[in-house]
Amino acid sequence: MLIDTHSHIYSTDFIHDRDEIIQRAYSNDVRKIILPNIDSSSVKNLLDMADTYPHICVPLMGLHPTSVNHDYQEELQVVEYWLKKRKFYGIGEIGIDLYWETSFLEEQTHAFRYQLELARQYELPVVIHVRDSFDEVYNVLKEEKDKKLNGVFHSFTGTLEQAKLIIDLGFKIGVGGIVTFKKSGLDEVISKIDPTHLVLETDSPYLTPVPFRGKRNESSYLVYIAQKIADLHQMTIGDIAKVTTENARKLFGI
Repeated sequence: MLIDTHSHIYSTDFIHDRDEIIQRAYSNDVRKIILPNIDSSSVKNLLDMADTYPHICVPLMGLHPTSVNHDYQEELQVVEYWLKKRKFYGIGEIGIDLYWETSFLEEQTHAFRYQLELARQYELPVVIHVRDSFDEVYNVLKEEKDKKLNGVFHSFTGTLEQAKLIIDLGFKIGVGGIVTFKKSGLDEVISKIDPTHLVLETDSPYLTPVPFRGKRNESSYLVYIAQKIADLHQMTIGDIAKVTTENARKLFGI
């Protein structure tokens, strides 16, 4: 059994074949798919997906850093509204992204801290988005960290030193399709990290693993990521599935 800890299969990229996507995932032994939110515009599709496939799809609630702009306070109110209204299994995805835009760093940092506090309040794990912002995110977490705060650094692409800092904070490392890319260098890093610190993800529809790179990603492709990590650690895919699934189950309470 595998768990896809990060997938946006509720997006419009899948509007015509959602049933088939779920069936293919199930056929490849992907039995849980965790759905992180983006912003107020994605909530309806996300919840529709979670309600249509309640035994497979696991909803999270949060505000993505690239959706943080001048009206981010209103967006945070939407997050709070939904957290009060129904059950979620984590806060995400949240964090800081300086790849596309740097002018909202202050607002992104405030939104990040605010949602870390929501995670404490609701005793939920956080799913952290980091892009060109490891130091900024790490410094916030180092200040905010306590026994109540845990989660995953999603779509990890950093160095071994950064991975060790994440592990020392008590967080998991989310590994996706990039680990299968020949020139990414991520395979070398992941080969040196004990699988007890890893969870698997696709980040569908993005970051499609080899051999489907360049096509739309989907949760059924998680097996290729699991197989790559198994090869790196000279383990069976069954053993990697067992370890990473247990990590995800404990983290998200599923």
